[in-house]
Amino acid sequence: MTMAAGDRALPGKAVLLLALLAGNVALAFGPLLVRLADTGPVSAGFWRLFLALPFLALLARGTGQPLTGIPRRTLMFVALGAVAFGLDLASWHTGIEMTRAGNATLFGNAGSIVMLFWGFLVARTLPRGSEWLAIVSALAGAAILMGESAEISTRTLVGDLFCLAAGLLYAVYLVTLQGARKTIGAWSLLTWVSIFACVPLLTIALVAGEPFWPTDWTPVLILFVTSQLVGQGLLVFAMRHFSPLVIGLALLTQPAVAAIYGYLIFGEVLTAIDIIGMALLGGALVLARASTR
Repeated sequence: MTMAAGDRALPGKAVLLLALLAGNVALAFGPLLVRLADTGPVSAGFWRLFLALPFLALLARGTGQPLTGIPRRTLMFVALGAVAFGLDLASWHTGIEMTRAGNATLFGNAGSIVMLFWGFLVARTLPRGSEWLAIVSALAGAAILMGESAEISTRTLVGDLFCLAAGLLYAVYLVTLQGARKTIGAWSLLTWVSIFACVPLLTIALVAGEPFWPTDWTPVLILFVTSQLVGQGLLVFAMRHFSPLVIGLALLTQPAVAAIYGYLIFGEVLTAIDIIGMALLGGALVLARASTR
């Protein structure tokens, strides 16, 4: 297997799966931090990327991943994926403040469904028995976890549509970057993604006239560390080693993480039904890994 620059050795699959899941754990804190930020929602997305840029560049250089000399065709795909990512953040952050947390998680994970079936569409095959079982198990677990907190109504419709658009744009981002990740190191790729994605975020924030400069930097700083450095870093690092099915299922674990931090931070009760939902999601990942081994 050809390895991207800076990937010194191929870690074990268990380590890679843990990295994929840990990235999703970090990303699940995003909605809470966006709401705590005293900037506008799109501005928070810009600061998340802009503040991470020097750290990403240093990590790329420190691990021997080149930031220049990238083939033009590859860079074009990175730019396309990055713009989709920037629009995803703008749309999702806007939707987070216009709808319920459960709805934001539900519709923001629409891209997970796209990723579940993308690999089968490209390969022109249908899921096999164990793969169907993994998909049904994951969707059932996610539905259980999000069903109690989601509320579909005209009051939240606009915010729901923003989050749904964000979920679909996130799928475009992941699909576009899968090819680029085969030739570019994770930190180099994230550096270029952040550069390109900052442009639409800054433009939208300024045109919308949002509050731009934070007065309390704490939520924004935590957001860029957890979501961009840790969350996206681990996701981009691990995703070249997994099928779209496994990536899609891993993304669906975010509702489980949201339920756990709701219990730890806000004292929300974890019912037996919630635990069953988490078990279904965990079982789906095990089935998916077994079916693609």
